[in-house]
Amino acid sequence: MTRTIGLAPSTQEMETAARAAFDKLPEAFSEHLGGVVIQVQDLAEDELLADMGIEHPYELTGVYEGLPLTERSIEHSGTMPDRIRLFRLPILLEWCERGDETFEHLVAHVLVHEIGHHFGLSDDDMHALEDQVR
Repeated sequence: MTRTIGLAPSTQEMETAARAAFDKLPEAFSEHLGGVVIQVQDLAEDELLADMGIEHPYELTGVYEGLPLTERSIEHSGTMPDRIRLFRLPILLEWCERGDETFEHLVAHVLVHEIGHHFGLSDDDMHALEDQVR
């Protein structure tokens, strides 16, 4: 489903696009993401923005909350599940500003970037992974 005109995609549509991108991840990644929760909300809350040193909520399209696999040990068992949150309104704003890519591609881009944090990947590795979910 590619959207080019009409009403802004809903939270549910963004979650569907994120799940579709998630389902295209190579098994080497997806097998380590079973406990990661994906959520979509309109904007990040003020406390998160302040913690990250971000002044305006439209500057944050997504966030990975958890402990990257590269930093885990047995001592971290029993903690809350890792979570990726995508922020709908900033993603929609970026989509409008870019004008050169599909909604689904931008959602996949943000999702893969946050998944990259889970794995402790470099930007180059994140771009290579993104190419695999297109």
